[in-house]
Amino acid sequence: MKYIVTINNKKYEVEVERGKANIISTTDLPVQTVQQAAAVPAQPVSSPTPSPSAVQQNVSGQPIKAPMPGTILDIKVTQGAAVKRGDVLFILEAMKMENEITAPIDGVIAQISISKGSSVNTGDLLAVLQ
Repeated sequence: MKYIVTINNKKYEVEVERGKANIISTTDLPVQTVQQAAAVPAQPVSSPTPSPSAVQQNVSGQPIKAPMPGTILDIKVTQGAAVKRGDVLFILEAMKMENEITAPIDGVIAQISISKGSSVNTGDLLAVLQ
């Protein structure tokens, strides 16, 4: 199955087969900033955009993993949001039932690793909580 994923203004075409993902191609997306809209020259960005795997490796904290295979119907939080133990983070559809994935501890969402509509397997990383 092929998917197109956009991360940090880069479009990745990814092929997923038997639980393994391969990047087929990447494309930089044009970004229209407020400065460009006002006809002010944009400042060049000197730091390179980190790869998705580098972003995932730099985050430490409490991993929140999928308890069962299914599809992510909704993401109730955003990165950087403060959550309390028991707050609903994700809605996971499995076997035609909607399951609430809740925060195991109080903390801040450091990373969200999936997107709405994603298929996940048991143990897949959904988010990291600090």
